[in-house]
Formats: sequence, C-alpha cells, structure tokens
Amino acid sequence: MKEGLKIVTIGGGSSYTPELIEGLIKYNNELPVRELWLVDIEEGKEKLEIVGNLAKRMVKKAGVPIKICLTLDRKEALKSADFVTTQFRVGLLEARMKDESIPLKHGVLGQETNGPGGLFKALRTIPVILDICSEMEEVCPNAWLINFTNPAGMVTEAILRYSNIDKVVGLCNVPIGMEMGVAKLLEVEPHRVRIDFAGLNHMVYGLNVFVDGVSVKNQVMSLINDPEKSITMQNIHAMGWEPEFLKALDVFPCPYHNYYYKSGDMLEKELKNYKEGGTRAEVVKKLEEELFDLYSDPHLASKPPQLEKRGGAYYSDAAVRLIHSMYTDKCDIQAVNTINKGAISSLPFDSAVELSCIITKDGPKPIAVGDLPIQVRGLVQQVKSFERVAIEAAMNGDYATALLAMTINPFVPSDRVAKVILDEMLEAHKEYLPQFFNL
Repeated sequence: MKEGLKIVTIGGGSSYTPELIEGLIKYNNELPVRELWLVDIEEGKEKLEIVGNLAKRMVKKAGVPIKICLTLDRKEALKSADFVTTQFRVGLLEARMKDESIPLKHGVLGQETNGPGGLFKALRTIPVILDICSEMEEVCPNAWLINFTNPAGMVTEAILRYSNIDKVVGLCNVPIGMEMGVAKLLEVEPHRVRIDFAGLNHMVYGLNVFVDGVSVKNQVMSLINDPEKSITMQNIHAMGWEPEFLKALDVFPCPYHNYYYKSGDMLEKELKNYKEGGTRAEVVKKLEEELFDLYSDPHLASKPPQLEKRGGAYYSDAAVRLIHSMYTDKCDIQAVNTINKGAISSLPFDSAVELSCIITKDGPKPIAVGDLPIQVRGLVQQVKSFERVAIEAAMNGDYATALLAMTINPFVPSDRVAKVILDEMLEAHKEYLPQFFNL
C-alpha cells in the first residue's frame, strides 16, 4: 500500500510556490504528503532550482517528512499522483506585458484575466492544459486536478468540455481574500466569517455575508463605500463605491467588479500608470526579481513577507485547505470553480461556475442558489457568453470566432476596435498560438 500522498505542481518554479510549501507544512499532521514534485519548463529551470532549494530548506526546518523532487519531465512527475496542481503562465511575464499594454494602446482596459488580455491568456493556456489532461488520463487517471492557472473559470470549463478529466476543481484566491477582508474589517477571527458566493471566476458576488451565522451584509456594504476600507487585492486599485449604487446592487461585489462598474475610472488609472511607469506586469517583474534574490539566500528557510505584494495572498490557504478537505472528507464550505449542474439556474447546466460548495472526498457539491439577482444576472450571462466563445476559439483556432469573443466582451467598444486589437495581439503572441497559424 502506498504510504502518504503524492502532489505534483506544474509551474513549480513560480514565485507562489513558497505559499504552497507553507500550507503543506501547516497541515502535515492531517494531510500526509510524502512527495511534492515541482515541474517546470526549460525556460523556467533556473527559477525551479531556486524555489526548489528554498522548499527543501523550509521542509527541513519544519521537520516534516515531505520529499521535494524537481524535474522538467512532466509526464514522469505525474505518474501515480494523487493531486495535481497547476499554476503556470504560457509565455511567462513577457506575454502578460503584451496582454496588458496592447489593449491600452487602443484605449481599452488591459487586464490579464479579463477583457482582451484574458481572452489571449485563455487562447494560449487552454491547449496546454488539455495536453496535461491527456497525460493525466494515461499515467494518473485517479488524480484530482486543482487548477489555479488563470483565467481559472475558462480553463476549468475547457477541461470539463474537451477532456475526459472530470475530477477537476478550479481555484481562485478572490473568495478567500474577500472573507479574510471582511474578518479584518470587522475585527473578528476569519473562521467566524462565511460568504455565500455565486457567479463566475473574477465575476463572483457575495449574496450574503455572515459572522457566526448572523447576516452582516448591510454593515459590510456600508463600510466598503470608503476607499480606505474597500476589500481589494494588490493588483487592483480600490476606489470605493457610491453608497446609493451599492445599496441598489444589494450584493457584495468582488475586487474585479471595479473593471466592470468603474470601467472609465479604471482605464484612466491604468493609462496613467502605463505612461508613467508601465503596466502591472512590469511592476510584478520587478517584484519577482526581488523575490528570487531573496529565495536564493541559502539561509532563508521560510516564506518572506514580501511575497504578499505579489498579489497571491492566501493562495496556500485556499489550495491546501481544499486538498485537505477533500482528503479528509471534511464537508466544509468553500468557494470553488466547478460544473454548475443547475445550482445557478441563470447559467447553463454544463458550464463552470464559481460558487460556495460542500467539499467532500468525491469533490465539491454545489450549493444551489437558484436565479442570480436580476441586477447582476445580465452581466454574468454576458461574461459567460464571452467565455464560451473564447474557449471555442482556443480549440479551433478560428479567427472569426476569436473576433466574436473579443467583440462581445464588455470591455471592448466595437467590432472595429476588437479587430485592431485582435490582429496586433495575434501577431505578438504568434509563438504560443499554433492553432491560429498552423504551426
């Protein structure tokens, strides 16, 4: 009988990996991970070795029996895995810079997981994730795939539609970040807070907010009017909300809703940043350089606090908490991306949605919410329409389908602007889009 669990992390050279290691150490008594394989590609070899060595020092310092293995051979790593986590970026940060800067050149929001940037991230990522799924079917057919790779909702839906893998859960740190934000705002312990989530990845709403089972939604909604108290992320500028708007909305928006409800303000801010110092990707690149300098220190044996500036706060809490709950059949409630199965009646039965689920050994069981409130239903449906068409474009490499996806996205003002951006981004990312160029 196999002793302990084997986890494989694809994109193991990521700056986020120390978060994951910290989580595995924290839960080791109840989650007996014996092997963690960190996998990357040739271009990421140096970072993989730096992060891998830090991981080994962290494990040694904690005195936990986790063997850290580093490899560029993905298929070899996947053999007999129990859980596979994915956290990779096709094209690395250079691709993200293009995703953010090219739309901005044409007066359109440049954001890595929404709008034109999100479309192109999906076009590059979906074929790669489906290759991983094919390898998993062959060498670890019983493993659970925990996808953290963005755009997480589209990637999860592509897996559900176009692979034979049904043991997949998409994960994002936005819901847990919102719960932690509420706890901080109300000065209570995080375990006392629960939010009922429903929607899509980076388009999720809190339908209600509870502390100790008592609704505090109205109190939280009144507090987040203030930009100083807005619950946001490192990569999203908080601007606060108009009190009357929030009152009428009557659901708790996530940080990414700034891009939809404050499009003009966010575009103005992004254009200013772009002209003065570059996009968020360039900020992240500098942060990454600083982090890897820290990681290279042979005396460092813990996650440095500077990692929180990277934008991945609570990643380990989300990822390891999910794996722990599945392994122990905990039946607690967490927000994940999974197949809808009628839980949100406003969205297709077979689509990926992000909502609160009961987490069991057999995976997430969605908690039914019925129809989304009318005031948010249309926007969520529009974004789901964009996601479905974008996934189709990623699969068939059809130019017209990609143009349609770009045009129906809420960020893009017209088919003409969509075509200009599409043509420029296709050329910029040609190396990673063989389906469009028959490479």
